[in-house]
Amino acid sequence: MELESLGAYLKSRRDRVTPADAGLRTYGTARRVPGLRREELAQLAGVSAGYYTRLEQGQAGTASRQVLDALAHVLRLDPAETAHLRNLARQPATSRLVRPRPETPHSRVRALLASLGESTPAVVLGRRGDVLVWNRTGHALVAEHLDFDAPHDLARRPSIPRMFFLDPLTRDLHQNWEELARSHVAYLRFTAGRYPHDARLAELIGELAMHSADFAELWARGDVAECTVGTMRLRHPTVGRVDVDYQVWLQPESPDHRLEVYTPNDTASADALRLLSDQVADQAADQAADQRETEAARPEALGRTGG
Repeated sequence: MELESLGAYLKSRRDRVTPADAGLRTYGTARRVPGLRREELAQLAGVSAGYYTRLEQGQAGTASRQVLDALAHVLRLDPAETAHLRNLARQPATSRLVRPRPETPHSRVRALLASLGESTPAVVLGRRGDVLVWNRTGHALVAEHLDFDAPHDLARRPSIPRMFFLDPLTRDLHQNWEELARSHVAYLRFTAGRYPHDARLAELIGELAMHSADFAELWARGDVAECTVGTMRLRHPTVGRVDVDYQVWLQPESPDHRLEVYTPNDTASADALRLLSDQVADQAADQAADQRETEAARPEALGRTGG
């Protein structure tokens, strides 16, 4: 399965640029395409129509940085979209999908997560949006209906994209689900351009497209974004309304892994997060006490068995 070709992306982007956007006059003539024609885009980018047609059909070989930048300028691509265009242009004409090894968060990412404590909810995400590790408040904020230890089990490791499109509880949690869903799909496409041979990513996109009409519709739009900041408006089942801003911290040693941190954007949300953090701390203390009691009783039980 090919996640996306350069030609398909170019066509989707020129479809959204009207002649008026590009400064062209159409003189009221009927048009068969919603956006720019191939020859119009070629002319504006300073390349021949024949070359651009071959480029869109995957028959022109590798495009130069100068040509790609010219196309990006005419198509009004933002930095993330331009980076995606360049990533697609670097892909070979034929490629084979490879199944990468399971992801493990770098020790520095774990240390950074630990330094936040439990007062600040945070989650470490892998390249495909899998939860690699989270603190207890982050877990309670975004997925308290799941087992806290699920990220440590590859068979149960939560996938944020799957949760967003296939888990009704996650959908109910987010009041601005539509906005965030667009961001998730746009980031998945950006990732697909960086890792076109990732079989796990291809399987994820195929699964979501098959089982979620919303995902399939959003994927067909061709939007691309890095999604490093944003707002989540939650209807939390335990603490009520919580509005948080999320921001992503990246580590040079593991650029695929994103430490996503959530901070309140109003007083009521700050109070709700404090309440959630206190509840998490109480639960952790109770679990630790239960574990100590279990371990203390174990030698006594063994002694009775031996006697």
